[in-house]
Amino acid sequence: MDENEIQLKRRDNEERATADRARILSLPYLDTRSFENEIALVPDLLDIAQMHRDHIIPLQQGGGEEHYQFMVTSQTPRSVIERMRQEYTDEGEKADFFLISNSAYKVFMLRYDPPKVVKYDDIKIAGEGDSETIASVSRTLNMVSTESVFDFLIDQADKLGASDIHIENMRGEIRIRMRVDGILHPVANIDKDRYRIFMGELSSRANVSMASNKPQSGHMQKEIHRDGATHILNIRVETIPTMYGQDAVLRLFNFDESLLNLDLLGLSKEERAEIDEVISHPRGLVLMVGPTGSGKSTTLYSMLNALNTSDRKIITLEDPIEYGITGISQIPIHTNDGGSFAEGLRSVLRLDPDVVMVGEIRDADTAKTAIQASITGHLVLSSFHANSTAAAFSRMIDLIGVNPIFSSSIRLVVAQRLVRKLADSKKPRPATEAEINYIRKVLNGVPENKLIGLNLNEITLYDAVTSDADPFGYSGRTVIMEQLIVGEDIQAFIRGDVADVDASAIERVAKKNGMLTLEQKGVLAALRGETTLEEVSRVI
Repeated sequence: MDENEIQLKRRDNEERATADRARILSLPYLDTRSFENEIALVPDLLDIAQMHRDHIIPLQQGGGEEHYQFMVTSQTPRSVIERMRQEYTDEGEKADFFLISNSAYKVFMLRYDPPKVVKYDDIKIAGEGDSETIASVSRTLNMVSTESVFDFLIDQADKLGASDIHIENMRGEIRIRMRVDGILHPVANIDKDRYRIFMGELSSRANVSMASNKPQSGHMQKEIHRDGATHILNIRVETIPTMYGQDAVLRLFNFDESLLNLDLLGLSKEERAEIDEVISHPRGLVLMVGPTGSGKSTTLYSMLNALNTSDRKIITLEDPIEYGITGISQIPIHTNDGGSFAEGLRSVLRLDPDVVMVGEIRDADTAKTAIQASITGHLVLSSFHANSTAAAFSRMIDLIGVNPIFSSSIRLVVAQRLVRKLADSKKPRPATEAEINYIRKVLNGVPENKLIGLNLNEITLYDAVTSDADPFGYSGRTVIMEQLIVGEDIQAFIRGDVADVDASAIERVAKKNGMLTLEQKGVLAALRGETTLEEVSRVI
């Protein structure tokens, strides 16, 4: 018998007992189950305090204006019933009373007097040196009820568009910081007892232990309801023991399958055409490179979504799985427990996939297995840690040595960064002489067709201007992407035809073939007023 059936049986037993009690009290019995959630309330007949005190509820006013009906329970004092009956009679009116169960009484009282929903102030991100905002948010977090504080913090982080929540133990308090648009901001300093609540929730929801003396990884999901819509928040949890207790970082992934779309990455027509051409081929290796937090996973998932058709078998190997995508077989690889991408890849190749995504190439075994898979009829997508597309080749050669098979398998390397976008409050200004010289130096050799609409003789830049809506002058982030299509002259470096495999030499050849570097793409974005040179310098 399931929980619902048990509750129904209990209610049946209670109603039978109430009917028996009604006969003893000489009151008519009323079974309200068929209408207790639908019947119209009579809110002005009795005050809420009396309804709670005397366990009495107005049922309806019927049979004429002078006829009233009330519901009572076995806890209602008989003296109250007699007094009310007499008062209505003295005024030439009539009052009838019906006995209902305690469960029915509770249902009606929840409708007459629903629990108050406490509204807490939204969390605000403090600016540089703004201790008052931090103190205000700290007071709010220390006031939120025990059962709500963890969910409140996550909901507020999602509302702010934060990618991470950092919960850090200090000597006498807990510091909470959030990463918004790539920048880590202090949010609050809270009491130690709040920390125990947070860690208790993490322990149960993400399956991590508060008592562990080793780093741990966990995962949880939370439904976020806002403005009439619902979305799933995937949360990756990392904890590590420190001097004063377990520190935790919660990485938030706002899962919306419709947002994993190449059209939403802000690519130019040429860039999109290059990606489409490469991933449309049935075999080859595509690498995404960049530091943690540069959006590599989102771009890879967007490529997978573009390939996700009914005639393709797509398998991913991930540690952990960040987004669940309909129609794709996703396999978790638990590297902390001895699992390996290379072993997992060898296994899934037996399942005859068309496309395989390897979460990350971390070692020579995985690299060689991915390369082998890419030349035997599979399209392989993966991420790799390197600062630029050219550096990816020299790093890969350091990892696996000069490898002719690698030269024939690799088709595209994409390096990317996320830069903050200027808010609408931005302010134009003429570039300084030093900035003009820097811009002209960076853009030297860029084809004219890439500079359409830009006047390098009168350069205008934009500064971030703070406002109430955008306290840092920035709003959201945009992708800066460097794409290197591997042709014969790049393959020569990988095969060892060129004596010294140097990242700068590879980059020079790629630029000669029309590639724009991350720095060039960033400067062009600043000239278009999308971001600032300072932001480009910070990220790239």
